[in-house]
Amino acid sequence: MLRGFATINYFADDLAAARAWYAEFLGVDAYFEVPGGYIEFRIGDSADELGIVHSSYAPHEVGKPAGEVVYWAVDDVRATLDRLIALGATEHQPVTERGDGFVTASVVDPFGNVLGFMYNQHYLDVLRERAAN
Repeated sequence: MLRGFATINYFADDLAAARAWYAEFLGVDAYFEVPGGYIEFRIGDSADELGIVHSSYAPHEVGKPAGEVVYWAVDDVRATLDRLIALGATEHQPVTERGDGFVTASVVDPFGNVLGFMYNQHYLDVLRERAAN
């Protein structure tokens, strides 16, 4: 049975640059590091793990967006898209209404990873339900 994700990993050739870029975007520095190989941030309501792995460990060609898109919950999709573009990301998917209470967008970070983000009313309802119990 799946209990939720443990860590989401992105890849970068330059870990120092990736650490600085993600720290700027996330507003927190990495809390864990394996020098030259891995850095990890804890973010969000559940202290989710976002790992940045040196590209020499990647099972695919780094620098070209591919594969699945992980969507992180945000309160304002447009503001998040604008901020990421200002930080040097490029738009991958524009702000898109997906249905009642669901809005998505995504960018390609400066290291070639797709970073998705979503306003998800269901996510907010689950948080409120947990807080009430």
